[in-house]
Amino acid sequence: MTSAILSALNILTKPLSEVSAHDAQSSQQEALLEALRANRALLLEQLQSDGGFKEVRRLREEAMAEAHWFSNDTKDTTWSFVQECLLLLLTLARHLSAELELFNQTPAPSAPKPRTPEMAPPLPPDVLSVTQQKTLGAALQFVVSLGLSPYLAPGVGVPLGRRSAFGGMVEQLVCGGAVSAVGRRLLTTVNVLLELAELSSLATLVFTRHLGDVMAALCQLGYQPHRADGCSTEEEKMEELSAEERRTCREALKSLLGKVYQPIVIKELLILQGGPKQSRPVGSSSGSSSSRAGLGSAPAWLRRLCGQLLSERLMQPKGVQAVVRAILEGGTGGESDWRKCDGVARILVACPQQSASADSYYRQVCPQILDLLHFKDKLTAQQFQRVATRAVLSVVQEKPSFAQQYLLAPLLAPLHRCTTASNDAHSLVAVEEWELTRCVEDVYKIWVVGNSPSAPLLKALEEVLPVIFTLFCFTKQNVSHLRASCQEILQWYLHHSETSAALPALRRLSGLQEQKNMLAADFHFTPGSDGGARLSCRDSCSDEDDALYEKLSGEQWRLECLMQLLAELKDSDLPGDFFLDLLQELTSWAAAEEEEEEEEEEEKQELDVSAMTLLEVEQQLLGRAARRGQKLALLQVLAVMVECVEHTVLLRKNTQVVDFMVSLLQRACVGLDQASGPSLGNPVESQTLSMGMGLVATLLSGPQLTAEDYSSMSRLLSPLETLSQKHPEVVVQELASNLRAVIATHGAYRPENLTAATAPSSKDSETKPKNNSVPLKKKKKTQTEGNASQTSPHSPPLDTNTPSSTHTRHPVSSGGSVAGTRPKGEGRSSGKNDTSPPTKTFSDWLLEACDPDVPTRAFALRALTRMVQNGDPEAVQAQEKVLILLLENLEHEDSFIYLSAIQGLAALADSYPERILERLLKDFQHGPSLPTSNKDHSLETRLKMGEVLMRASRAMGELAPHLGRPLLAVFLQGTRDLDQSVRASSLSNLGELCQRLDYALGPLAQELSSCLTALIKTEKEAEVRRAAVHVIALLLRGLSDKTTQVLSDVLLDLYRALKWVVRSDPDEVTVLHAQLALEELDDVMRRFIFPKQKLEKKIVVLP
Repeated sequence: MTSAILSALNILTKPLSEVSAHDAQSSQQEALLEALRANRALLLEQLQSDGGFKEVRRLREEAMAEAHWFSNDTKDTTWSFVQECLLLLLTLARHLSAELELFNQTPAPSAPKPRTPEMAPPLPPDVLSVTQQKTLGAALQFVVSLGLSPYLAPGVGVPLGRRSAFGGMVEQLVCGGAVSAVGRRLLTTVNVLLELAELSSLATLVFTRHLGDVMAALCQLGYQPHRADGCSTEEEKMEELSAEERRTCREALKSLLGKVYQPIVIKELLILQGGPKQSRPVGSSSGSSSSRAGLGSAPAWLRRLCGQLLSERLMQPKGVQAVVRAILEGGTGGESDWRKCDGVARILVACPQQSASADSYYRQVCPQILDLLHFKDKLTAQQFQRVATRAVLSVVQEKPSFAQQYLLAPLLAPLHRCTTASNDAHSLVAVEEWELTRCVEDVYKIWVVGNSPSAPLLKALEEVLPVIFTLFCFTKQNVSHLRASCQEILQWYLHHSETSAALPALRRLSGLQEQKNMLAADFHFTPGSDGGARLSCRDSCSDEDDALYEKLSGEQWRLECLMQLLAELKDSDLPGDFFLDLLQELTSWAAAEEEEEEEEEEEKQELDVSAMTLLEVEQQLLGRAARRGQKLALLQVLAVMVECVEHTVLLRKNTQVVDFMVSLLQRACVGLDQASGPSLGNPVESQTLSMGMGLVATLLSGPQLTAEDYSSMSRLLSPLETLSQKHPEVVVQELASNLRAVIATHGAYRPENLTAATAPSSKDSETKPKNNSVPLKKKKKTQTEGNASQTSPHSPPLDTNTPSSTHTRHPVSSGGSVAGTRPKGEGRSSGKNDTSPPTKTFSDWLLEACDPDVPTRAFALRALTRMVQNGDPEAVQAQEKVLILLLENLEHEDSFIYLSAIQGLAALADSYPERILERLLKDFQHGPSLPTSNKDHSLETRLKMGEVLMRASRAMGELAPHLGRPLLAVFLQGTRDLDQSVRASSLSNLGELCQRLDYALGPLAQELSSCLTALIKTEKEAEVRRAAVHVIALLLRGLSDKTTQVLSDVLLDLYRALKWVVRSDPDEVTVLHAQLALEELDDVMRRFIFPKQKLEKKIVVLP
């Protein structure tokens, strides 16, 4: 039956070419009218004559009897055609409704067939095929085009002429003649379409294509006002609708808006509300276009109605999301989407007139704006976050009170709960991980991504800044995805806040001021299961020492994290301003220190402790302790700041350098004003003052100093004058006076010796590395053993050869070297030959090599090494003594000694490889062979011997194929040693040797490959696996273009071993070595497969 009804619809909507041919010269309108008449006549004929349409004819007659709007007497061809379509659509809808009701009421068979998972459930009767849907869609299109759109008032809906050129022709066809009862026809069409929409299967076809037309018709029927002026009788009939009918249309519109997907409703309402005028459609005449208003000329009543309906859509639950989806759906994230996002944000911020109050509107809309930040879909989330960010920033800017109450307070609520958590709750977790993660991400999106600093935003963020900083410190100790967000939030605040607000915030974070809004007591952050953090109750610590250590280490870690933040602010003056502020406070404390001490002495003398209560005495003592603790905290912050933050960040401008010098000179003047005892004799303060004044001299000697620079330096005049008058050192007085004169005259007066002020600082910078080259314990030992000789460190060394004088003589040279006046040869530690001959004989150097003084012995060993390298005859004859002496010193615990011994043994092995290498290999393989050797330190000695052999391998050069065979065997045996350090050392030496063997490695390639492959796959220690992979890298690097020839048989095995490491090895360093080796192999194979093209000519001489 359904198929028969749809077949009747198909006859009615059959295209013109299938009906009859027409004159080519006839107009399109006449052809369309002719087709409509022919199709209607053919349908009526088929209904009367065809027996298959008998049931359709019966249902049609029943529907006609109930349709009071149907008229057979109309002469309007288009309306007659529309009536037939409406009758068949009603017939179809009522038939499907009856069939569906019967389908739902029919009980299941008593013995159903056994169903399998592959069997589909029975289809309901209202399901239509694709062809049937196409036929029904064509009928609906005819109904809307001929029976609905032409009867809409000007400006209501989108005219047919705006949709296509053919639509303009249809519009002229309907409106060209005298049309009567426009309102009735429009009401009839809408009622039929709404009756069709009661079936879900038919509602989809109606509303997916014609929702806007139905909404426009209902708006016109229910809300279009009557004209007050007189109209013709015919026009009155067109708009004659009863109040009950208008009320029914309004209720139908309200019901329709509540059923349909809200973004589509909002989009259609925006279209109905009108827009900018568009160009005239192609193919429409000037008369037709003038008879219809453009899209932007919607009537005022329709604009008001659409605005009211849109406001209702916005203020309902999830209305904000619906508005955003309606405007942004289908966007690609381009520039146009940015503009759309800003437009939507402006819509959300503006309170509609229909709202009861602004407070109720923002209370309802703001939570929905925050929900836009939490979408997971990538493209949707990006667009929604733009809208939410712009909306929040706009509300903060225009309505700060509502923003604080309904946006910022809920958004920052988890962070505020971190400061007010209590143990009263039964749960041990005060703030869950998901809450904290969402809050931090939202803050990052609004503050950092939005990047629109304002006073309300900065104030709101300042209140939770301690919690975010504590969370940042926690994430620095763990692996957490919140670390980067917290760091950027903190940097954003420090970068955009005023200096007057940022400095107190830094002081609170560093512990120098009373901290506000800190984490609640007995609570701390703990790792979450998803890589975030949560606020949990802290376990009580029974041990006071552990609690104190935890507190102190936590404060130190907070300081280090704060300095890391400041170090990242490379383009900001805030680190320097904070540093100078701390120095200024330090200076003020230094000035007040003497007064405080005098007051304390007076209080001790005048205070009668016996007359005080215990509480008063405790308060007084605690006050003193608090002041001293504050000073210690300041010194700690300064120490950590100087250690962690580079000077280029601390003092990035000349004005900051000048401020620093003002603070330094003021502290020096305070020291002059105080008692002249200990403070003036302090060498650290004196040296600091000299370096500071040298820095001022350097600034003044710089090129192109401006008037602003001299103006900022004018603050140095007062402290420089004080130093020039009161400092006890004449040099400082003279330098201060010269600097003051240069600053006062703006460089017009410049003494010749001004640049000499920089000499002390440069000299210190040269001697400081030399002093640091000697370990601290060696310095102490030198001072204790040679105090008498250190009294004259600049005296020349005595040239005496007696053994008794060597012990007292060489601490002098050692002390001289520490002071920066060492002999020429002593300053060299690289092992290069010295052109100047030693001043002592070979026997003297042997004696001094046994001296208990560390610097003396080390220098003697290096002198013996140079004699061996230079081929000294005595050294050649006594090479066995030198070897034993170096082997003994190799076991020394001091690095200054054993490194000199390693250098000497390498030089011996280079000069006499046949004899020396055999002994060294034996000691490396079996441990030290000397009778005096300490067997407990055998492993350390073997590793030192491995260093000697590595240096010897490097020095072999082209002799490696001849001399390296014994070394290769020992190193391969060492890869099976029980100790992992020896195995790693053997592999390292093996790599150094193999990359120099070239073609001599060919016969050993298979053995070497088997050894390395086995170690890579079976060795448990990561250090040994790293060394094995590194051997392959060195081997490929050393052979270079010879790789394919020397390692042709094992190259594939080595490649597979490296790929196995990259895929399977758990150690990251080993994987890195394997990747480097694969890069070496890749370069080799590329050069082999694609050799460089050389332009060369070969000349062959024939025999």
